[in-house]
Amino acid sequence: MFAERMDRVRAAMDTSNLDVVLLSVGPDMPWLIGYEAMPLERLTMLVVPRDKPATLVIPSFEVPRVTEHDDVFGVRGWTETEDPVAIVTNLVKGAGSAAIGDHTWSRFLIDLQQRMASTVSWHSAQLVTGALRAQKEPGEIDRLQAAASGVDRVAAALQGGEIPLVGRTEADVSAELGRRILAEGHAAVNFAIVAAGENAASPHHHPGDRVIKPNEVVLCDFGGTTAEPEGQPGYCSDITRCVYTGEPPGEFVESYAALQQAQSLAVAAAVVGASAESIDKVARDRLAASNLDQWFLHRLGHGIGVEAHEEPYLVEGNSNPLVAGNAFSIEPGFYIADKWGARIEDIVVSTEHGPRPLNQASHDLAIVD
Repeated sequence: MFAERMDRVRAAMDTSNLDVVLLSVGPDMPWLIGYEAMPLERLTMLVVPRDKPATLVIPSFEVPRVTEHDDVFGVRGWTETEDPVAIVTNLVKGAGSAAIGDHTWSRFLIDLQQRMASTVSWHSAQLVTGALRAQKEPGEIDRLQAAASGVDRVAAALQGGEIPLVGRTEADVSAELGRRILAEGHAAVNFAIVAAGENAASPHHHPGDRVIKPNEVVLCDFGGTTAEPEGQPGYCSDITRCVYTGEPPGEFVESYAALQQAQSLAVAAAVVGASAESIDKVARDRLAASNLDQWFLHRLGHGIGVEAHEEPYLVEGNSNPLVAGNAFSIEPGFYIADKWGARIEDIVVSTEHGPRPLNQASHDLAIVD
């Protein structure tokens, strides 16, 4: 798996005329070699030349954490009295163009730029890794499906009234969602938004001490990263469902029905070859028919994989076509300040046979006590 990915990276480097790719903290390195750098002040960097072996430059005491793949990369441990930037600089000597990971600390990038030739042209590693990571391999889709199925079961418990809401704080319910996510095979909780009543009008509301009351909407958006064997990256889940703690008013029922249809139409439109922005437009046009588009405040969706948000992004201005293996969220919403909000979100994979939703939890507005 990792050897094949390294071959794909080098082919992309050749196409983009890049001499070296430098990856540090962030999702690119675990995707490429299965090792996740600790976010330390000590430099860890994977050096990938176009035509020479890759080398993982890493603090010596971190070497035991590395699952080595001799056919993919070598390991160069450095001691406390050595200069890791000098080691990297020596490994990339002669490079005329370099791509560096988006999450690399600026202090290391500045040091590298100061020590390497002034004629080196610098680029984002997304030029290489973005499209490769966006087109998921079958095994990656299996991991995303397992992650989605896990949070589906949490959503079903929420919709079925197994998770009490009324009388509890948003933070308390968020904590329970987190515990359930971990119990479903995730290693970490990435987020667990619980937004009640008027708080549902804030798309990224932070759950606090607001007590959930009868007869209001509760928007829950949650996900995590799966637990995987050592040396394998985890994959992310992300789902949003809404429930109502009592009988919803007719206005909300009508708005939610329009939202549900907008989400369904957008999923159906997510076929191979469709532009990312055209799918966003399908959902936006349906909401416009119900005068809700002005309250749809964000893009339709984001890619997902080893990172919760990655390419492709379904948003106006992105004319790139979907390709088989793209995995992304479809999550239209409406958010009316000081009143209420709602969102429905699934993870979908584009395939040659049509869009494949990974989440199967009901999209209906659940009524709970």
